[in-house]
Amino acid sequence: MTAEAEVEKNSAERPTLLVTLTGTDRPGLTSAVLSTLATRGLEVIDAEQVVLRGRLILGVLLSAPRDHKNLKEELKELASALDIDISVKKGVGDNEPRRKGRSQVTVIGHPLSAVGLAAIAGRIADTGANIDRISRMARYPVTAMEIAVSGAAPETLRTVLAQEGVRQGLDVAVQDGGLYRRAKRLIVMDVDSTLIQGEVIEMLAGHAGREAEVAAVTEQAMRGELDFTESLVHRVKALEGLPASALDEVYDAIEFAPGARTLVRTLKRLGYQFAIVSGGFSQITDKLAAELGIDYAKANELEIVDGKLTGRVIGEIVDRAGKATALRQFAERSKTPLSQTVAIGDGANDLDMLAVAGLGVAFNAKPVVQAAADTHLSVPYLDTILYLLGISREEVETADADQPA
Repeated sequence: MTAEAEVEKNSAERPTLLVTLTGTDRPGLTSAVLSTLATRGLEVIDAEQVVLRGRLILGVLLSAPRDHKNLKEELKELASALDIDISVKKGVGDNEPRRKGRSQVTVIGHPLSAVGLAAIAGRIADTGANIDRISRMARYPVTAMEIAVSGAAPETLRTVLAQEGVRQGLDVAVQDGGLYRRAKRLIVMDVDSTLIQGEVIEMLAGHAGREAEVAAVTEQAMRGELDFTESLVHRVKALEGLPASALDEVYDAIEFAPGARTLVRTLKRLGYQFAIVSGGFSQITDKLAAELGIDYAKANELEIVDGKLTGRVIGEIVDRAGKATALRQFAERSKTPLSQTVAIGDGANDLDMLAVAGLGVAFNAKPVVQAAADTHLSVPYLDTILYLLGISREEVETADADQPA
């Protein structure tokens, strides 16, 4: 037997004591309990504490002393003096290690009902997995919970929980719970109806008096019913003769998706890199990238001659395949493995990009996109992406207070 195996065997066989404290939280409780335990010279094997709505729950796993009954009586006296509840349970071995198959499940509701959360927990149990920890990521404008799960492959959980999420009207994301979830990532976003509200080409068509016509074609293309390149050529043709100044007017009228600035600002603080890739137009996306501090951008270029749009685009069209190619190029330039990329989009022309990325997120997307993506968000707040990355709203607000934008 190796030295490591011998240590593990001895650890598994040694007697332990689990001390659990519950009570109204106030300064000094944890210190008082630990100070009492310290007088016995015990080894702390594991500890976990949480405060929920003013209630403290503290668990400490210790090497068991020979006179654990005397310690139990001493802790009971302490509990009476502090007006708290303390339980002491003797056992054998360290905490059992978590089973293989570690996942992080994010559940988002607006609102999040007890029925919905119970259904998700039930489906996790059905897979044979165990819930190790639940923590809240946000309480408004949506409620988001992160659930640490062990004992089932992420792929298995993703299939089961996606179906339950649809039944319960919840957004559910399942990711591998390993080390790389904490690594800095490259975020690649679609622009129209994702980063910003609405479609730029429809706004331009409005200046030409042809908005309804162009909007109908856009809707079909985003649902995957029309070839994107053909639809773009047709729609851009409707802009022929439009003054180039209309581009500035449209840009000034653009509204970002709720939470877009928060998402970019927060992740840039953490060293993430951002890219936008669009079937729209570089005359707009380049300005968006400059305004938000986005690192990379790629889109189609409208041809302008003598101050007017010609109704054509210059160069190769950024279509469905082009978006995936752009993501790969951005990843290479940023030295980011594809497994550490996150793609966010809503239309059929985003499908290849979502498939290539390590995590593909369908944001308020068409049904065909929701069905294909790793996860989907049906709430209108783009900063909910942060909760998928393990960043809570409280952390965001604290950072904003410390470092105003």
